[in-house]
Amino acid sequence: MICEQRQDELPLFQQYWWMETVCRGKSWDVAMAYKGDTLQGVMPFHYGRKLGMTYLLQPQLTQFSGPHFFYPEELSDSHRLEFEKEVAGELIRQMESIRPSYCTQCLSPSITNWLPFYWNGYSQTTRYTYRIDDISDLDSVFANFDRDKRQRKIKKYLPQTSVRFDMSPESFASFHVAYWQSKGQKDILPYDLILNVCSEAIARHQGFIASLHDNDGNLLMARFVAYDSESAYSLMSAYDPQLHRSGHSETLHWYAIQYLSGKTKAYDFEGSMDEGIEYFYRSFGAKQVPFFEIGKSNSRLFKLLMRFKKR
Repeated sequence: MICEQRQDELPLFQQYWWMETVCRGKSWDVAMAYKGDTLQGVMPFHYGRKLGMTYLLQPQLTQFSGPHFFYPEELSDSHRLEFEKEVAGELIRQMESIRPSYCTQCLSPSITNWLPFYWNGYSQTTRYTYRIDDISDLDSVFANFDRDKRQRKIKKYLPQTSVRFDMSPESFASFHVAYWQSKGQKDILPYDLILNVCSEAIARHQGFIASLHDNDGNLLMARFVAYDSESAYSLMSAYDPQLHRSGHSETLHWYAIQYLSGKTKAYDFEGSMDEGIEYFYRSFGAKQVPFFEIGKSNSRLFKLLMRFKKR
């Protein structure tokens, strides 16, 4: 498969192994646009069927699915837009060839032009993540943290904690499930999904689990981060509610950023639309990065079912 052969050219969430892992036991495919023998664009997508209707949804743990364009060299602005129109149009045509009753996809933050989707009947919601664009200069990164809210807490807990990178995927998955159980809730991420994603990413040197411990060796918090050559993504975290303190999360983020410096360019907090969480990420000096969630419904029934599910 061409996506497996050229996956190193693609962002993390569009790589073959990633889609194989997050869609394990489910169905996924990829739209590919060619001009002659030249691959011009790809867009992987997860799909399924319910009540006799086909749907396309964003896979769990996957910030965006595409499209990814392979631009020819030295395109003018107008020719770039024309290229995007033609290639995206072909990707959309292939994606819709399975005749979905409902479709929602998150576009890569690099996509600033969603007009080809608009022209094909899609609506759009702007969402945001928060990202430190350059983590190569750690002194500069730390200096941009909010002095009172972040720097002070990190300085307080660095002498009281240590970080390890040897927590097993099995232990992390169990810790994650137990964390949600302690809140009286069911983990929205299946145990097997957590286990498989962590295992595959670590095996490919595209992810790690960082665990925070106190000076007595007690596990305080753990975080899973996946990355490619362009950016790291903080995807999952959990903590011990009995031992957790305000400042542990900041400290673990800082340990993770230090570990990643030199391995990738950016650190993405996997931002939230929640007001409180938004401020927390922004206070690390992170840049607000918009991305588009596009959607289209050809079935009133399926649209109603999705609204009910989100309640």
